Amino acid sequence: MQMAKAGSLDTLRRPGDEEEVRLVRRIAEQDRHAFELLYRIYYRRLTRFLDRVTRRPQMIDEIVDDTMLVVWRKAATFNGASQVSTWIFAIAYKKAMKAFKRERSKAQGAFHPDEPTYAPSPETTFIEGQSHSVLRRLVAELSAEQRAVVELTYYHGCAYREIAQIVGCPVDTVKTRMFHARRKLRAVLTALEQE
Repeated sequence: MQMAKAGSLDTLRRPGDEEEVRLVRRIAEQDRHAFELLYRIYYRRLTRFLDRVTRRPQMIDEIVDDTMLVVWRKAATFNGASQVSTWIFAIAYKKAMKAFKRERSKAQGAFHPDEPTYAPSPETTFIEGQSHSVLRRLVAELSAEQRAVVELTYYHGCAYREIAQIVGCPVDTVKTRMFHARRKLRAVLTALEQE
């Protein structure tokens, strides 16, 4: 029954996903070469995604490695209910959120409100970047959850339903996060234009 279901889903997949499904099946059989191929396919995509979600370059390689370790260990549990990319990005997102929690617990008590924090002026932001880089900086100021939705939508071409699977929340929550992210971005861009 599951095989028929997975087979019918294969017809809905993007062209390269069939090869990725085969790689995951081979990984489930402990095929190291298949794992290396999948790792190479996803390393750049995960690095870019995690950089934009976490904004902490020092965490990225560890999260990518943790993600791919889960892929290695849990390949046999992949059931074809989603695309391979959805499955892997969901693992990466969960690992990133766990890394945030670990970092927060380590940093508790380390923040001193009297210490000055760097906040670039609107002039500096505008001069440093032109439209694309300004937008990148603005996206970086969103919450991790909002950055994930923006990143997955605009840079990875994911639909809201797929994003919901990746981040583990209802589709309406994804829509709400996108709404608030767009609203924040629009407000800041409007303020920059008026200056």
